[in-house]
Amino acid sequence: MEASVGNNMEAVRRSKEDRKVLRKQLKASHTLLKHDGISAAQQPTKSLVVANGGLGNRVSREELSAALNEMGELETLIMHPHKPYAFVTYRSEESARKAHTHLNGEKLQCGENSVTLYLSYVDSVTCQEEVSVPLPDGLVLVEDFVSPEEEALLLAAVDWSSTNDDVTAQKALKHRRVKHYGFEFRYDNNNVDKDKPLAAGIPQECLPVLERCVKNKHVDILPDQLTVNQYESGQGIPPHVDTHSAFEDAILSLSLGAKTVMEFRHPDGRFVAVVLPERSLLVMKGESRYLWTHGITPRKFDMVPACDPQSPAHTTPDLSTYSNLTLSKRDTRTSFTFRKIRHEPCGCAFPSACDSQGAPSAPSPPPPPPSLPCCHADAALLEEEYVHRVYDAIASHFSSTRHSPWPRVCHFLLSLPAGSVLADVGCGNGKYLGVNPEVAAVGCDRSSALVHICAERGFQAFVSDALSVPLRTASCDACISIAVIHHFSTQERRLAAVRELVRLLKPGGRALIYVWAFEQEYNKQRSKYLKDQNKKHPENHSATENTQTGGSQEPHGTSSIHPSRHLEDTYRPVENIDVTDGKLSVHTNRTAFNTQDLLVPWHLKEGKKRAEEEPRDGGKKDKGKEKSQKSSGNTCSAYSSSSIAKLDCNPGPSAGFLSDMCSGSGPDTSDATHSPDSKPGASGDTSQTSSSALKSESESSPAPVFHRYYHVFQQGELEQLCGQEAGVKVQSSYHDQGNWCVILVKDLL
Repeated sequence: MEASVGNNMEAVRRSKEDRKVLRKQLKASHTLLKHDGISAAQQPTKSLVVANGGLGNRVSREELSAALNEMGELETLIMHPHKPYAFVTYRSEESARKAHTHLNGEKLQCGENSVTLYLSYVDSVTCQEEVSVPLPDGLVLVEDFVSPEEEALLLAAVDWSSTNDDVTAQKALKHRRVKHYGFEFRYDNNNVDKDKPLAAGIPQECLPVLERCVKNKHVDILPDQLTVNQYESGQGIPPHVDTHSAFEDAILSLSLGAKTVMEFRHPDGRFVAVVLPERSLLVMKGESRYLWTHGITPRKFDMVPACDPQSPAHTTPDLSTYSNLTLSKRDTRTSFTFRKIRHEPCGCAFPSACDSQGAPSAPSPPPPPPSLPCCHADAALLEEEYVHRVYDAIASHFSSTRHSPWPRVCHFLLSLPAGSVLADVGCGNGKYLGVNPEVAAVGCDRSSALVHICAERGFQAFVSDALSVPLRTASCDACISIAVIHHFSTQERRLAAVRELVRLLKPGGRALIYVWAFEQEYNKQRSKYLKDQNKKHPENHSATENTQTGGSQEPHGTSSIHPSRHLEDTYRPVENIDVTDGKLSVHTNRTAFNTQDLLVPWHLKEGKKRAEEEPRDGGKKDKGKEKSQKSSGNTCSAYSSSSIAKLDCNPGPSAGFLSDMCSGSGPDTSDATHSPDSKPGASGDTSQTSSSALKSESESSPAPVFHRYYHVFQQGELEQLCGQEAGVKVQSSYHDQGNWCVILVKDLL
């Protein structure tokens, strides 16, 4: 009897687990259809899509194919760059059925990573034709240029234990350590002091290699300057062009110890990623040396061809279209870069990039931060520069960090009666427009790029300023404004944004408003934004792990709602805050605020994005939703607007599927720092970064940094603001993970 009961309980448990796997498999299929247009087949086929089994989830081809091969013989395995899924086709339908049955819901261990696989049948798998792209003019890659024995000899010639900077000018830079021989390359002015040679010339161990370079006509004369860079896993160097006036034409670079991927960018936007195998020689001459920037994205994994591609001469595989890719874990790599000191001005054919012909050899100092606006015109200009422009530049990347709706916002939306008309003013990527399918929801946003993303996701949205929404007065049963009003730079404009929400409401209609809070610690609890400050290894945590995990800070899920008069009565302007001659200060991420009006950085590293964010996507953690977006451009500076670096990351909202996907940021752990879940729905709702010239081999050449204007609200300030508008009452207010929130009700006629 007891055995029978035990068997029944086991059967029930297994049945529950099977249903759970089925639910998650269906969810994965729905996500694939919604974001990538991949339709699951209704009947078994030989082909399957493997959700969570992609390169974007740090799953290598070897690890995935090993698991899939246990189910039967594979015909093809397609792994697209940066995607969190893969396609597999078996020789027989029986093998595909076996994989579908036995691998669904199974965990796959990938080094320190673990992912759960969900498989769905697909009718067919199409593979893009793999193409090659030409190498930049003048670029030559010679594989196996040195033997393993020569490699060991060269590495042993560099004594990193030496502390005599006068001999080799050894330095420990932020992302690598470096030694100079012959002449020191100075990062403060991006040049060399040609009258002050170093005591240490190029090591004797290098001479046979350099003589071979001359013999093979890679250079005409022996170099007299050597820079040795050592990169640990996860380190890199910003894109740069070696200073024209410092060095002659040919530049030689030996890759020792490990392979890496070097990225070349042309000013016209062309991009070429070149795999540098261990012991290879890279020769840069002509256009590739003088005009194209070259750099290495800081990350721990590279996507590389799984086997040596048979590319035509002077070309390299286009990794953005390649499907036969795998992950290559980076190891310690040491580069020997040999150059010849130039003693006459450069007369190259690329004057736009030549410091000898008038182009700057180093970035100009960043402009001073902007001042607080003193009139309506100043406010509009500030918001245009430091709110509007940035969102149009980073819309797809921004959208990729906004997935899960916040629980308290969802509760408000789900409380609306069926048939209600909802306006989301400042809708961003539209993540709230589909929460309640029983209401007629429409969104508007200041960013046309984000509105385009809404349209791609099937939502109704249009471009509009939050101060003037082209909807009829009293046409909406409810409005929401989530993380928008804090982007307006004056009290008058913030009040005008509230007034516009009230205008849209029908009598008795309700509006929900969220703004970022000055008080990131409330009721003796620190917000998630501050808690993440002390993570020992933040680069190992995904963007979505830094988001809210369940709504308000109240214990046991109790409400944080307060009568509005209590909060309003507590509002007193902050005293003893930092004011720098009316200039806006730049906030240090994950620290308490010391001023209400500030610029909040959004850092982007080239390569996979990791968001170190203020409160944004609420709800449960979704560790897979963290992949970066591709953007264009490659430079940035401190304050004014410009372009954003191209990211070698997973594009689009399809970055992840389920909450049990792997943590980490895919093949790369470069970080990006963002501000809260703010969206450019407001007139003042997008700020932009700045751009600076790239420094040769310089650590001071930063990854793109965007600065958005914020006015963070004190306790009671939002209620006081709304109280100035006639015909509306604050029904309730609360603090939700570092945000002040109110629900307004419009008076009945």
